[in-house]
Amino acid sequence: MKPQVFTTASDAGWVPALKEGLVAGSLASLLSTAVLAGAGRRETGSAFAPINAVSHWVWGDEALREDAPTWRHTALGLLTNHAAAIFWAVLYAKFTQRTRWAGTLPGAVLGGIATSAAASAVDYTVVPKRLTPGYEHRLSTPSMVGVFGAIAAGIAIGSLLLRERD
Repeated sequence: MKPQVFTTASDAGWVPALKEGLVAGSLASLLSTAVLAGAGRRETGSAFAPINAVSHWVWGDEALREDAPTWRHTALGLLTNHAAAIFWAVLYAKFTQRTRWAGTLPGAVLGGIATSAAASAVDYTVVPKRLTPGYEHRLSTPSMVGVFGAIAAGIAIGSLLLRERD
């Protein structure tokens, strides 16, 4: 089955943006979780530590110290990361759905980078500290850049998969 492609003004509603955002955000979540796990294993000895830290918005500092996989921390961390990635991917899809450049490789890459940069800027300058991603407490700056790079890649790949290319 061929994926649906959105190219006309009549397709420019929220439903296409939600569909693209679900795909692109899921890819961004998958890729960023892989980077979180790899960086966590390398830097803390636990692949779960940075994922658990994401749940600090509910569990506070306890989540920032948890290294073992738990339903309480790991499941909520994964769900939160996934929801955030979808949120940003939907915004990207909605703001770019009428543009032809978003379906090109350079456009998708630049759009993914811009969206990931916006997410990072909002996460670390606008939202209250309790609502930051949390993994900044467990990972180095280079690893954080890798996580946001993975988000950018997921958004770019998702955009390319669902848009018509010239």
